[in-house]
Parts: sequence; structure tokens; C-alpha cells
Amino acid sequence: MFHLDLLPGAIAAIFADSATTQTLTQADRYGLLAAILAETLEDEERHALDRILRSVCRGRLSIA
Repeated sequence: MFHLDLLPGAIAAIFADSATTQTLTQADRYGLLAAILAETLEDEERHALDRILRSVCRGRLSIA
């Protein structure tokens, strides 16, 4: 199996970058994957992750 480590502050960086550019890059998506698989997220990080995914579902963020 693969071992994915989430970098500290990665969710906040992805959240801020996606809010600015209105897109999620492939690197952002891999970061989100690592965050979901880590299962050690704080409540604030989980909330930011949910907001990112909700924005994609509603069409506010595009996938690049």
C-alpha cells in the first residue's frame, strides 16, 4: 500500500489558492486525496475540505 503524508497547512493553502483562482489543479486534488485518506484532520480542516468539495459540486470551482 501507499503511504500518504499530509503536509501541515496543506488544506488551508489549497482552500486559499482555490478561492483565488476558482480552480483545483491536479496537485490540489492529490492533496485533498491525502487529506481524506489521512483520517487525522482537525475539525477546522474537515470543514474547509467540505467547503472545497461542496464548491466543486455546485460548479463554483472548476477542475483544471
